[in-house]
Amino acid sequence: MTATPEVDLPNPYTGTGTIHNPATGAVAGEVRWTDPADVPRIAAGLREAQKEWEARGPKGRAKVLARYAVWLGDHRDEIEKLLIAETGKSAVDAAQEVPLILMILSYYIKTVEKAMAPEKRPAPLPFLSIKKIEVHYRPRAVVGIIAPWNYPVANAMMDAIGALAAGCSVLLKPSERTPLTAEVLLRGWLDSGAPEVFALAQGARAVSEAVIDNSDYIQFTGSSATGAKVMERAARRLTPVSLELGGKDPMIVLEDADIELAANAAVWGAMFNAGQTCVSVERVYVLESVYDQFVAATVRAVENLKMGAGEGYDFGSLIDAGQVDITERHVNEALEKGAKALTGGKRPEDGGSFYPPTVLVDVDHSMSCMNEETFGPTLPIMKVSSVEEAVRLANDSPYGLSASVFSKDTERAKKIALQLDCGAVNINDVISNLMCTTAPMGGWKTSGIGARFGGVDGVRKFCKQETVVAPRTSVGAGGTYYNNSHKALARMNRLMTKLALARPRRTAK
Repeated sequence: MTATPEVDLPNPYTGTGTIHNPATGAVAGEVRWTDPADVPRIAAGLREAQKEWEARGPKGRAKVLARYAVWLGDHRDEIEKLLIAETGKSAVDAAQEVPLILMILSYYIKTVEKAMAPEKRPAPLPFLSIKKIEVHYRPRAVVGIIAPWNYPVANAMMDAIGALAAGCSVLLKPSERTPLTAEVLLRGWLDSGAPEVFALAQGARAVSEAVIDNSDYIQFTGSSATGAKVMERAARRLTPVSLELGGKDPMIVLEDADIELAANAAVWGAMFNAGQTCVSVERVYVLESVYDQFVAATVRAVENLKMGAGEGYDFGSLIDAGQVDITERHVNEALEKGAKALTGGKRPEDGGSFYPPTVLVDVDHSMSCMNEETFGPTLPIMKVSSVEEAVRLANDSPYGLSASVFSKDTERAKKIALQLDCGAVNINDVISNLMCTTAPMGGWKTSGIGARFGGVDGVRKFCKQETVVAPRTSVGAGGTYYNNSHKALARMNRLMTKLALARPRRTAK
């Protein structure tokens, strides 16, 4: 769920600002920007409140998270209307965010106690069996979350939930393009009777830098270029980071695939949220024997789509004119190099940050639409002669977030999946790994570092590990620590010799 780099707008983020609907230009609301100089004070308050929050223990925190889940469910309509007003989404796209967060909340409410429980570790050698070894998970005080604009609820809260469950406090810096939804999320937290361990910092680059400088862990979602800058700044204080960055996610369609299924999945995966999804389908490689059939099915599916904000539409506007410019550039460059647009391909003239769903064919890797993240409603399709070529081209990218493989032979598809250099692969589906709360979501290469949610690691990532070694008996070394007598030295040499010889047996000669 990655957004393009945040840009510094000409007006300083001071006082109050007006947020407009990118689809209509209507005023969505007003926001009060945070003075970067106030961020240390906000973080200090969170740090103090976190102590009591940690002391509640996993069960106590789970009760608060459960109340918050109820509040989100009760206020879903309000949140979705604001999402549409703030982002220009279609109603069907806006309707995806709160349910995803409720799914993640439900999972961690049930599993946080297990995630935070100390782990017993075995003794590595027999003579150390007199020790009890445990690994404890201690929450970091302040987790800073810098979230993008494409999913103002999901991209903020899917990380915040794990941090709060772990016992951390959370300082959220939403995108300056979509600050209003975050205000509602904070109001819901406090209305649920939760303690003040969740706060906002509203603004752009200066506020992001202040959040990085005053947090104990940073979760960033955004472009690869901005992620590198976040990591560089965090390194000044050796603050750990988790980065989910850009993607150029490929789909491979084999000759034995269900073509109608694959075509409809490709269209939904490419056009959902106007293509503004990090794990969207951004390029398709189709075996030549089914290429024409797949292209025809894809065009039919695209021609049925309705573009517009709110109810009755399949997908809405892009976030702003700048994002339209990127999409338009990728399409125009492809057309100039010989590609064909079978649908769309031209920017509308009637206002709003819209771009029509565009299917491109006769594309290759010399074109930006195949090697740069578009983050718009385009679907480039390339014919390939073999599975090996499809895999090679899919891996021919600096990105490695997710991918998909379509084949009626699931085992064959799985073998191909394990040849793809990315963090997740969906077989005969797209984007579904986002719903798999038991598994990590992370990127390879320039698509990120670390992973988001996913099993106990989605809580433990926000913790520090502390090993505690305790005696099983009351007998200690006592005065033998520095016993350098001849007999003691001989015993030590015999022991070290046994340890050195206790290596694994060779299984082959």
